[in-house]
Amino acid sequence: MTIVRHPTRAGVRDAAAKIAAILPPTPIFVHDINGMAVTFKAESLQPMGAFKIRGAWHRLTALDEQARRRGVVAFSSGNHAQGIAWAANRLGIPATIVMPADAPRAKREGTLALGAEIVDYDRATQSREAIAGRLAEARGATLVPSFDDPWVIEGQGSAGVEAATQMAAKGLGRPAHVVVPCGGGGLAAGMALALPDARVTVVEPEGWDDMRRSLEASWIEPVGPNPPPTACDALQTMRVSPLTFDVLSRRDATGVAVGEGEIRAAQRWAAAHLRLVVEPGGAVALAAVLAGRVAAEAGLLVVLSGGNVDMAAYARAIGEDRA
Repeated sequence: MTIVRHPTRAGVRDAAAKIAAILPPTPIFVHDINGMAVTFKAESLQPMGAFKIRGAWHRLTALDEQARRRGVVAFSSGNHAQGIAWAANRLGIPATIVMPADAPRAKREGTLALGAEIVDYDRATQSREAIAGRLAEARGATLVPSFDDPWVIEGQGSAGVEAATQMAAKGLGRPAHVVVPCGGGGLAAGMALALPDARVTVVEPEGWDDMRRSLEASWIEPVGPNPPPTACDALQTMRVSPLTFDVLSRRDATGVAVGEGEIRAAQRWAAAHLRLVVEPGGAVALAAVLAGRVAAEAGLLVVLSGGNVDMAAYARAIGEDRA
């Protein structure tokens, strides 16, 4: 009988200890929005530019020596790819990433620079999960999904452990409400485990808000056919994971969606007020607060999940007419 491992709060604490041993905490920033002091966790300042380094490190360090020699296979548009490549490079593990052919150049180059092999696929006509599964089986490698994995979820939750400690040290109290970008829900589920007393709101791009709809329906609802274009390449997940959905539904998490213009406005706000470069997918939680989808309140923690931008697209977003 196969025993299914589930992510736990104890696992989050273990992950946080592992990550604290190799990486300094990412900083928090505090800024006034509508008269309230809002805290921002800048995961965009991780060594590879996104929170994904956390889950990758927790997962790969859990492999035994034999599994490490056989290598790992992952699928990602870029941030999970770079997280896996960073951890694998440090641990001496061969890594192969199944990546969409239209992935942002910066993310592709970052993955290659960290020593990983890239296998391209067409996100419109091919299944990255199927391709990665075949590769892992053929090579005897460990498949490391970007969110549908208990170790990955626990690792992402270490950001919540850090943020709670940092807020307490600054006299800000404990997080009362955490707002999190959501693709497959790994970060949101990890934060929910890390911060059991905080309300959780997930934020997705309009048309890709399947976690929001799933939480409202109390069962998993996939993204519908022909979803709209979005700049949030990191959040283009067609169906959330039972693991992440279970954690979030048990915590009565809620969800909201934001538009592309609101996301670009959030990128501009982060640059102007926090002096941070934030990618579109990493800015959706901020966009929800700025657009009033989530009210600014005491104890509000907003996660800025990544900063791996396509420079040309970022320049257009930052230079866009604010009128």
